[in-house]
Amino acid sequence: MVVSPSVTISPMFAVPLGEARLEPCGALNRDLEALFLAREDDEHRNPTPSHIAQQETFESRFNLFRWPEPCVQELRQFMLDAVVKTVLATTSLRQEDLARLTLHNHTWFHITRQAGSFIAHNHPLASWSAVYCVRAGEEVAGQPDSGLLRFFDPRQGAQAYTDPANARLHPPFALRPLELRLTEGQVVVFPSYLFHEVTPFYGKDLRITVATNCWFF
Repeated sequence: MVVSPSVTISPMFAVPLGEARLEPCGALNRDLEALFLAREDDEHRNPTPSHIAQQETFESRFNLFRWPEPCVQELRQFMLDAVVKTVLATTSLRQEDLARLTLHNHTWFHITRQAGSFIAHNHPLASWSAVYCVRAGEEVAGQPDSGLLRFFDPRQGAQAYTDPANARLHPPFALRPLELRLTEGQVVVFPSYLFHEVTPFYGKDLRITVATNCWFF
């Protein structure tokens, strides 16, 4: 007689994703938007972009969190605190361990107009990255993929062979990208190795985000 085995299923290769919301965020976001639009110029433009620059998307220099304006410093505290809390929740480090380290960052803003996007990329010279939504931009009927933050599944080769037995896996095992429509005041924290993109934005207004890359030593 063959005894049917008892099988234990474990999610062995999970990717941590942190999320927090700043509430209320309206006044801060209005101040940030006004400041960014006032500095959407060649002086503040990233002079050495890693990707081909688009006319529809403005990328600033990476020194945003060194700006002294109160709205920037308030956002800096919120975003970096979200990064630290994600690290504490997903690693064996304790608060006192992090206190002995220095958190370094490169931080910039994007202003995206109609048809603007950002190609798939990751940030190999950092450990943690985060994106904050200042302005989500118009949702467009018939364009459900407009302005999405899309994370790609890092399990390379996992779809080399597909049949009915692996084509309909439950989350978190399913082999598909994670697509987020950011809302104003939302920050998402993720490992910097994770490839991601921003899909073309079709709204007639603006989509404004702030991104940071962090590393500790």
